[in-house]
Amino acid sequence: MTMADSISDFYTLPLDDWIEVAVKDWLVPNFRPVFQALQWPIDQVLGGLEDFLLWLPYPVFVVVVPLIAWRAAGTRVAIFALSAVIFMDLLGIWRETMITLSMIVTAVTFCTIVGVPLGILAARSDRFAGIIRPVLDIMQTIPPFVYLVPIVMLFGVGIVPGVIATIIFALPPIIRLTNLGIRQVQGELVEAGLAFGATRRQLLFEIQIPLALRTIMAGLNQTLMLSLSMVVIAALIGAGGLGLTVFTGLGRLDIGRATLGGIGIVLLAILLDRVTQALGEGGRADTGKKRSFKKLLFKGIRRTDRDDH
Repeated sequence: MTMADSISDFYTLPLDDWIEVAVKDWLVPNFRPVFQALQWPIDQVLGGLEDFLLWLPYPVFVVVVPLIAWRAAGTRVAIFALSAVIFMDLLGIWRETMITLSMIVTAVTFCTIVGVPLGILAARSDRFAGIIRPVLDIMQTIPPFVYLVPIVMLFGVGIVPGVIATIIFALPPIIRLTNLGIRQVQGELVEAGLAFGATRRQLLFEIQIPLALRTIMAGLNQTLMLSLSMVVIAALIGAGGLGLTVFTGLGRLDIGRATLGGIGIVLLAILLDRVTQALGEGGRADTGKKRSFKKLLFKGIRRTDRDDH
């Protein structure tokens, strides 16, 4: 055996063949109906939201979007929101933008529904946190294009499989940061709540979540940004929106059309990022935290007084 030889010269582990057999010959035939059924809630939410956004008159967006941006993030973001809404319509990509927005909101909604409870469970159980950590590592390090092959085999092609791929790709940040935020709540506050007779439910919703809300919202913001990047890649499996505009321009070497899609994605990303960041800052208002904590303490004091009498 020379220095140039290696183990693979004598034996190569056929892992790719094993995976292909496991997916094509076992998982797809036996569980495809289950995976097809999983599409139903996503399809309902996505279809309803897309129909609503496309039905809503454009002048309503010109008024409502800047108003939301102003209430959440201030005058500068509101001016940017108004300019972005008008500019995207002038570029002729309004419909594609609404389709992309519906995909993002749907993906973020399901990521929140799944990710926040998993993050809370990970914060409460070190064993569960240890189990889920390598899974999240794998989910975050696998290139996004790799998700597309099993998604197509299990769910087919189209906008709903694209959203499913987006949910899987964008899920880890909100789980990690929910776990981190709840674990960072000071132990003295938790002990004070327990001393005044708080239940685990009260402890979670009155103390831990309000104090961890800034970190949780940071996870939501990162999930939102990852969703926006993945819905563009999902155009490769039939998802529409701005990703399809970019993909079509790329396939035809039409730099102008691809640039239009890219501009729309950038404007939408900046707008969503600024608004969600501002909501995170507003959600951690000190007055709200103190009010919730005082309310819990006063409940405990009154309960203690009743027990004494």
